[in-house]
Amino acid sequence: MNEMGQAAEVKSARILDIYARLMAGQILNKASLAEEYGVTMRSIQRDIESLRFFLMEKGLPQEIIYDRTVKGYRMVNSVPAGLSNSEILAVCKILLESRSLRRDEMHPILDKLVECAVPQEQRRAVKELIANEKLHYMEPHHGKSILNGLWDMGQAVKEHRVMEIQYERMKEPKLVMRRVQPVGIMFSEYYFYLTAFLEDKSHFENPDDLFPTIYRIDRIQSFKVLNERFRVPYSERFEEGEFRKRVQFMYGGKLQRIRFRYTGPSLEAVLDRLPTSEVISEDSEGWTVEAEVFGKGIDMWLRSQGSIIKIIEYKD
Repeated sequence: MNEMGQAAEVKSARILDIYARLMAGQILNKASLAEEYGVTMRSIQRDIESLRFFLMEKGLPQEIIYDRTVKGYRMVNSVPAGLSNSEILAVCKILLESRSLRRDEMHPILDKLVECAVPQEQRRAVKELIANEKLHYMEPHHGKSILNGLWDMGQAVKEHRVMEIQYERMKEPKLVMRRVQPVGIMFSEYYFYLTAFLEDKSHFENPDDLFPTIYRIDRIQSFKVLNERFRVPYSERFEEGEFRKRVQFMYGGKLQRIRFRYTGPSLEAVLDRLPTSEVISEDSEGWTVEAEVFGKGIDMWLRSQGSIIKIIEYKD
């Protein structure tokens, strides 16, 4: 091999070594590299530019940048794998506003989100934006741990395993035992819920009801996931996504269509509150709206709106 070929081989080996070190997360200083490899800083600069061109030409999701804070080159993802500052701030705000977990469960989640998703140089700014809300965070009054057991319930849903639950009711008797077929975990307005088909419906108003019962998870005193499996014919009985659109208030009851007159200031708020709602007609004073909903909770919501909503009719 002639001298030109040897020089090209040495250069290729040097570029590959620089690339490997950048991929390993090292921060490389141009002057130090030049001294280490016995070349000029201009040669190192050309190596860096060759690597940049290679990454761009191949469409690889990396980029070599010069970081002035550390006075060196480092590799970053050109398409960020984590959340942006705005995204992580939005997620933290939503979690804090949900007030769904005890303080000792909520705070570690927020801290881990910031540590894992926010670039190191931006963490302080994000932490400062949520610090006051963390300090004054109001945990739910039930004071129960939600995270303990949540994964096991989720696995029972996924694997279609029967559960035995000890549940604290609002009515008498307070504590009841139930065998249920879990089909979903949901969240709405401060609380997590387990949706499940009750195996024994003999004491229900409508034993032939095809929809699941809703249990607040903080009221489940204990549960056991059994080795018994069940089958839910989703196409005939239950589709979780469609059910979620219709159960906005987490109360049991039958599926029904309601039609009402709305004369308030924000139709958009009504349409967002009831995902199945549609405007039937509109005039200068307001809108006639129809929606398909599940359960008795809709009655309380309609009454809470005062004079801006007038019920026209219910349809089973």
